[in-house]
Amino acid sequence: MQFKEQNLKNLSSLTQFLLLGFSKDCEMQVSLFTVFLIYYLVAVGGNLLIISAVVTNRHLHNPMYFFLMNLAIQDVGQVSVIFPKSMANSLMDIRYISYSGCVAQVLFYVFFATSDFFFLTVMAYDRYVAICNPLHYEMLMNKKVCLRITATIWTSGFLHGVLHAGGTFAAPFCSNIVNQFFCEIPQLMKLVCSDLYLIEVGLILLGAVLAGGCFIFILVTYMHIFTAVLKIPSMHGRQKAFSTCLPHLLVVSIFVFTVCSVHIKPSTNSPLYLDLATTILYSMVPPLMNPVIYSLRNKEIKKALTEMLCLRYSSVNSF
Repeated sequence: MQFKEQNLKNLSSLTQFLLLGFSKDCEMQVSLFTVFLIYYLVAVGGNLLIISAVVTNRHLHNPMYFFLMNLAIQDVGQVSVIFPKSMANSLMDIRYISYSGCVAQVLFYVFFATSDFFFLTVMAYDRYVAICNPLHYEMLMNKKVCLRITATIWTSGFLHGVLHAGGTFAAPFCSNIVNQFFCEIPQLMKLVCSDLYLIEVGLILLGAVLAGGCFIFILVTYMHIFTAVLKIPSMHGRQKAFSTCLPHLLVVSIFVFTVCSVHIKPSTNSPLYLDLATTILYSMVPPLMNPVIYSLRNKEIKKALTEMLCLRYSSVNSF
C-alpha cells in the first residue's frame, strides 16, 4: 500500500501519519529491523527474567522486589509500544501509522514512562524506610500498603497518559509528516497549526514539575540513606545496604540523564540526526539497562536468576 504525503488543515481528514525517522534504503531498513529485533528480544527477555525470578523465588517476596517486578513490567510495556511497529515498518518497507495507532503510542508510552519514574521514586522511599527506620518497616511497607501504592501508580500513570494523548491530539495538524520513527510528542507538536497546542505545553510543564519533585525527593532520600549507611558499624552491613541501594541509584541516574538529553538539545530546528539520537537514547537505554544493572549489582537477584536458570537447565537435561 502506497502512502501519499499530505498537507492537511482539517483534523477530520487525517487518518494516518508518515514516519520519516530513517533512510528509505532497503539495506538500511533490513539492518534496522535486525538491530531493533535483537534489542527488543534482549530488553524484553532481561525484564521477563527479573519478573520470573521475583515471582518464583520466595526470598524475593518483599516490597523492594515487588516494586522491581512492577518496574520490569513497565519496561516491557514501554518497549512493546514502540518497537514491534517500527520493526514491522522496516521489514515491510512501509512508513506509516494509523491515526488511532499514533494516539495509542502516545497514551501508552507516557503511561509506562510515567509509571516507571513513580516506581523508582517509591523504591527510593522503600530503601529509606528499610535502612533509616527499620523498626517501623513492616507497618509502613506491609502488603496492603504496597498493593495500594501500586494501584495508585498504575492508575495515575494511565490518567497521565490519557491527558497527554488528549492534549496532543486536541489541536488540528497542518501536516502528517512526523520526523521520527514513532509518534513522539515533541515531533507531533511541530505539526500543530492551532493555539490548542498550549494545552499539551501546559501538561508537559506540569509533568516536568512533578518529575522534578520526584527527583528532589529521591536525592534527599538518598542523602539520608547514605548518612545512615555510613553509621553502620560492620563492613558486611554497609556492603549489604549499598548492594540494594546502588543499583536503584544507577537506574534513576540513567533514566534522568536520558530524559534530560531530550530537553538539553535545541527544541526547534534541531537536525534530524540529533532528534533521532536523543530519542533512541531515552527510549532504548533505560529498559535495557535496568535488568542488566539489577542482575549484575544486586546479589539477591543474581542468586535467584542463577538458581532459576540452573533449575531449568537441569530439567531440560533430565528429559
